[in-house]
Amino acid sequence: MSVPASICLLRTSAIGDVTHVVPLLRTLQAAWPQTQLTWVVGKLERRLVGDLPGVEFVTFDKAAGRAGMRAIWTALRGRRFDALLQMQVALRSNLLSLGIKADRRIGYDAARAKDLHGLVVNERIPARTGEHVLDAIGSFCEPLGLRQTGVRWDIPIPDEAHAWAAEQLPGDTPTLLVSPSSSHALRNWRPERYAAVMDHATMRGWRVALVGGPSASERAMADAVLATCSHAPLDLTGKDTLKKLLALLSRAQLLLTPDSGPMHMANAVGTKVLGLHAASNPNRSGPYSDRRWCVDKYDEAARRFLGKPAGELAWGTKIEKPGVMDLIGVEDVVERFEAAASHLGLI
Repeated sequence: MSVPASICLLRTSAIGDVTHVVPLLRTLQAAWPQTQLTWVVGKLERRLVGDLPGVEFVTFDKAAGRAGMRAIWTALRGRRFDALLQMQVALRSNLLSLGIKADRRIGYDAARAKDLHGLVVNERIPARTGEHVLDAIGSFCEPLGLRQTGVRWDIPIPDEAHAWAAEQLPGDTPTLLVSPSSSHALRNWRPERYAAVMDHATMRGWRVALVGGPSASERAMADAVLATCSHAPLDLTGKDTLKKLLALLSRAQLLLTPDSGPMHMANAVGTKVLGLHAASNPNRSGPYSDRRWCVDKYDEAARRFLGKPAGELAWGTKIEKPGVMDLIGVEDVVERFEAAASHLGLI
């Protein structure tokens, strides 16, 4: 097996999927420490992973449109990689990849390809179904002759982020973080239901903190949750950065969230996740390491909204329908909270 001199990884977004790329990166580094690794990554996502050692990062600003693409092509002009791992099938990413020169252009198998993906690659990963997204991304090393047999993140967290998190969450009180918003609005749960679970956790002696980004939609969701809480949680919405959120997660025992980027960030630092799944399949996109504490209503959603069991759906089918998350009741989440807390020895 020849060792490639250079590999370009193309996965620009989103936060969760970029988190899934890190174990692949670690696999490549462990096998071929001398190989030059270049990662074309999104502007926001670079704030999470851009300090990984031994990697050259090239930032793609998708908000800049065609100018953003030209900036990538200019930055890589005159270079040719031994392999391009084209790990994103969206039309924008497929077009972006055209300006990246590589001898081997490895992409998804035909079943998972779309938006002209097959026209920009000359090799494909093994065709499989039933895989978690992280395992699918990990399989991009297989055409190169490797196998991803272990999963390691070790995303750096700056000392100042740890210090800030310790100020917000001092001591060793068991902590439930609640990140209520997904970028896909139809994956979100009702604010009053979050509030009911948060009140329950408070009554059980847990510290509860609400987290989220600075966007108007996340602020509105946080305000709606706060308005129906009987016991006011710590509100950190819009106050953290991605690195600070990693630090907060590393101090918490449990994260309550829908299918979202913070779910996978929590998993990467070893924090248990109480994930809310009805619109998406937790076996495909839930917390990779441990899905025991998730609420899984995906099969019920498939039967209710699509008229067939989940086992008959194409792998990766999203059921983002109005009302789908209402299939998850407060009692379902409280039961998983109690189970997780008991497992952790914190009740």
